[in-house]
Amino acid sequence: MRSRIDLIVFVAVILTFPCAFETGLALEQSRAGSLDESGQLTVDGRMIPYRIRNLPVSSFPELPSPVAAVLSDRGCVIPQTYEAKRPENVVHGSLERPGSSDWAVLCSARDKVTLLIFFASAPASEPLVLGSASKMDRLQPHDATGQLGFNWGIDPAGPRRIRDAQAGMDHRPPAPDHDCLADSVVDHKTVYHLYRNGGWETVRIE
Repeated sequence: MRSRIDLIVFVAVILTFPCAFETGLALEQSRAGSLDESGQLTVDGRMIPYRIRNLPVSSFPELPSPVAAVLSDRGCVIPQTYEAKRPENVVHGSLERPGSSDWAVLCSARDKVTLLIFFASAPASEPLVLGSASKMDRLQPHDATGQLGFNWGIDPAGPRRIRDAQAGMDHRPPAPDHDCLADSVVDHKTVYHLYRNGGWETVRIE
């Protein structure tokens, strides 16, 4: 009798978590498929389909609890670029100064995506806003069908990456002494943000 009950429980678990052996973004999306957004936009008189893949804040368990709580209170989901292979757009690095433990997050709530910065030296309830845009303004075609996908991605950029990006400059400035934030439009341009002297500046790379 017990073995039969165990079998029933096992089958129930498999049915509840059918993607238990998936990894990376595929697993997170299977858990949060209802968060994905799709529809059509009118572009030059034509109806073009779009799809935005989103993940819940809970897909990023490495986030400090106060930061995760603020994101949840704001109703945030984390949008993924159309080329994402693993959960992205949550960044941990030394963004304020050398050795600091800070976070950058793209928060999608309602019709807007906001780039939030959480410095360890400040209350999580008071994140800095480094940028924002309408979700619809962050879509671009990415395959033969012309379907639109989300194109905004962020990554940490350490001093070595900045130094390499400036390799073509005639007079390279000294590398920063802490991490920058790489702010990218997929397949187009990356801007490097550096926090210094109490404010953000754009790092010259050419």
